[in-house]
Amino acid sequence: MASETADPASVACAWARPDDVLYRSYHDHEWGVPEYDPRALWEKLVLDGFQAGLSWITILRKRESLRAAFAGFDPERVARFGDADRARLMADPGVIRSGAKIDAAIAGARLYLDFAAQGRDFSAYIWEFVDGKPIVNSWRNFRDAPTHSPHSEKLAKALHKQGFRFCGPVITYAFMQAVGMINDHEIHCPRHAACSSLAR
Repeated sequence: MASETADPASVACAWARPDDVLYRSYHDHEWGVPEYDPRALWEKLVLDGFQAGLSWITILRKRESLRAAFAGFDPERVARFGDADRARLMADPGVIRSGAKIDAAIAGARLYLDFAAQGRDFSAYIWEFVDGKPIVNSWRNFRDAPTHSPHSEKLAKALHKQGFRFCGPVITYAFMQAVGMINDHEIHCPRHAACSSLAR
């Protein structure tokens, strides 16, 4: 754990608990890194949908089980899930056993495939909401960051119009932070500059 006399420039975001290896690794290697792969963006959107009403660490701890249960989040396979798959998921303690969230994930896979069938790039669509460039904030404390923004509200509204569910403005803001569309690392955190440097 960082001491009180540690150089502030070397201190990670306060929420990245050093006593939780999984959480700290997520902060150090994933959170805020600009993601441009369309399938990976869809997976993260699904995971954030499962987070609704729960803490992110709960989802993070179940992520590998969720990936296994949802066929590696292969949208073509998930889109073919039927009643037997739904029943299997509802009985699986390794996933979030919410019928509404499971149904939303399956429907989301079909919507994702619709994008591709229409010749639309899901990544390009998502990144349009920040004009293709990450929004870089300068928070000294993560608690100063909002829980939603005009950008996340526009994205949530657009996704709902497309048919996606469990993607309100708070969920989409968390999604945008996670995939690097919004850089909300604390200004003193080494990942603030590192993530900014990875943007296209």
